[in-house]
Amino acid sequence: MWDKLNSLGKDRKPFLFISDFEAKELMAIPLDELKNHDIEYSINEDYKYQEHPYELKKTPIEYSAYKKKFDYVQERIKNGDTYLLNLTAQTKIDTDLSLKEIFKLANAHYKLRYKDKFVCFSPEKFIQIHNDTISTFPMKGTIDATVPQAKDVILANEKEMAEHIMVVDLLRNDLSIVSKNVRVEQFRYIINIDAGKKKLLQVSSHISGDLSSTWHENIGNILKNILPVGSISGTPKKSTLDIIKSIEDYKRGFFSGVFGIYDGKSFDSGVMIRFIEKNKDGYVYKSGGGITLDSNSKSEYLELLDKIYLP
Repeated sequence: MWDKLNSLGKDRKPFLFISDFEAKELMAIPLDELKNHDIEYSINEDYKYQEHPYELKKTPIEYSAYKKKFDYVQERIKNGDTYLLNLTAQTKIDTDLSLKEIFKLANAHYKLRYKDKFVCFSPEKFIQIHNDTISTFPMKGTIDATVPQAKDVILANEKEMAEHIMVVDLLRNDLSIVSKNVRVEQFRYIINIDAGKKKLLQVSSHISGDLSSTWHENIGNILKNILPVGSISGTPKKSTLDIIKSIEDYKRGFFSGVFGIYDGKSFDSGVMIRFIEKNKDGYVYKSGGGITLDSNSKSEYLELLDKIYLP
């Protein structure tokens, strides 16, 4: 599949790219063939927020069960096996909406509906390539916007700062594999996110590097070298991925994977978070957050729940 991406890029042929979390199940669909597939996507950074009355009824994992997993991750951190691990869970949700209706209603920069299997509505960019420059935008650190002086609180939080620095370092290293002159363009800035009836502040950074003008014919190699996504797995990446497989009692599948569009000139992609999947029993919503040695289990559990919404 990576060679197919390189070939499409060499021919400047626009395509939709979809990858699961582990970068093992991959799809590249030429845009002129997309009409033959039951797939919808939208990439729009300047979307206009439109309110809707719909909420999701949640039946989340019990706190005691979450804490057991959290404590295990903390032990692995103390052992030096990981420094940051994104711990996720699936939550049963109830809604009368179809995946098509959810896709239409959701307000988000990146939206994808894949057949009658899943829909995501993500605020998080993965990589953008434009004018021979590759950029990534890790998001780490979330706070309820109604907290007094929320911006100052989240930026001053030492645990959140440490977590963000680790992710930035990881993604700087990832970009260094595929590009030159890697730099942090902007460090820890605030993004406002509409989370249904709740407003959230999310902390992000902007990292970039320089590519050669031949990047089009190497786009498959570029993606292969930087997947899975560091911001939604952890660091060190290999050992952290092994721990995730051992502690999460479900398969992430396409949740926390990537989808993107190559238009023949540039590439734009998002991380597939804010994710609803349909199974034989109904809908599940997959969400989570980064765990470090300084993390608090109750706070992380509440963050996991806060991320279950229809924006």
